[in-house]
Amino acid sequence: MNTDDDISALIDDEIYANGGDDENRPNHRQIISADQFDIEAYASLYSGRTKISRLLFIAKHCGENLTMQLDALRMAFDEIKQGEDTSLMREVVNKISGRLGPDYAVDDAWYLNINKKAELKKEKLETELNSFRTNLIKESIRMGYNDFGDFYYAHGQLTEALKNYIRTRDYCTTMKHCIQTCMCAILVSIEMGQFSHINSYISKAEQTVEPLDTVTVAKLRCAAGLSNLFSKKYKLAARKFIETSPELGSHYNEVISSQDVAMYGGLCALATFDRTELKNKVIDNTVFRNFLELVPEVRELINNFYASRYAVCLEYLGNLKSNLLLDIHLHSHVETLYDLIRQKALIQYTLPFVSVDLNMMADAFKTTAAGLQKELGTLITDNQIQARIDSHNKVMYARHADQRKATFQRVLETGREFDRDLQSMFLRSSILKYEASRSRGGRRL
Repeated sequence: MNTDDDISALIDDEIYANGGDDENRPNHRQIISADQFDIEAYASLYSGRTKISRLLFIAKHCGENLTMQLDALRMAFDEIKQGEDTSLMREVVNKISGRLGPDYAVDDAWYLNINKKAELKKEKLETELNSFRTNLIKESIRMGYNDFGDFYYAHGQLTEALKNYIRTRDYCTTMKHCIQTCMCAILVSIEMGQFSHINSYISKAEQTVEPLDTVTVAKLRCAAGLSNLFSKKYKLAARKFIETSPELGSHYNEVISSQDVAMYGGLCALATFDRTELKNKVIDNTVFRNFLELVPEVRELINNFYASRYAVCLEYLGNLKSNLLLDIHLHSHVETLYDLIRQKALIQYTLPFVSVDLNMMADAFKTTAAGLQKELGTLITDNQIQARIDSHNKVMYARHADQRKATFQRVLETGREFDRDLQSMFLRSSILKYEASRSRGGRRL
């Protein structure tokens, strides 16, 4: 793709999106209920702009929990104060609205200092880049555009940052430089919510001649997982997260944490994998198990689901939900994933039985018989369960195929095929005889 066209398309499409024995494990993300949500521990898992974005997201979506909101805003303020994004600082100060005292109010001296430094740095970068262009030194030009990308990214001007990162592509002289360009473009695209563009950069990075290091491959898997999650391709997202190497560690905390890999991958797998896939690709997967150990709630959730302990499984899901709704990437998919998981549980529960007492089943799924009947009716209508419901007696009967009737139908169809084959043979024999008689009559003449 042409560089200018690439930049133009990106700008046009821009979307701003701006527990068990493991309890004492370092950086363990405790997810039990909203009352126990530790914002400080959660924020410590991330760095850079995503840390600020996640804190602001929590402040916006934590409902009437004023303490949580102010804690998130306070931490966001402290993080921004260490950077250079004055626009983001104004936004946070407005949201705090004086509720945290004078230390978290407008700091004119800080604004003036940051703006003054920014003007001097920008002027220096422009001078250097013009000099590099004049001398036609490709590597220096690439570094000049990359420095401009870093500058704009630090100041929150993501569109300009992406433009400059993309421009470095024309001046890359090694595979390492090409990969760096792709990783920078992926990072900014995620921050801007432009997930539709991420896959092209992932492909470019993966198509390099030189083999990629393990950490870079893990980062690309995570980026692909987020892209598929955004597109609601949950099975593909699950596969990408599950394929992520545990060597990722904390190397991609500017985008995602290892705990997120376990959470996103586990829930997407639970919603879309069949029992065999869940067993082979998740439960028995020694690589992905390293991630699941960081979030034991998800590990237990998956194991309980596979063991058909649906009441416990649904209880875990219920406890996790409030925290999942505070996740910047997962929140809009929680309801869909929960519905898919519950539907799978209902289907699996009914499979072994000829008849099911809806009252007993309702107890297992923490609902009423009437509510369960409605859910099962939807699944029957969608042809996901082959059954019929006796509404009066609250019993569901499985519809098993009539084996005798099916056998007769197969025999009749076999007979029809034999008859067609026999007719074809007679016709071919008659044609051959006719041809032979004609040829003999011709010779006599």
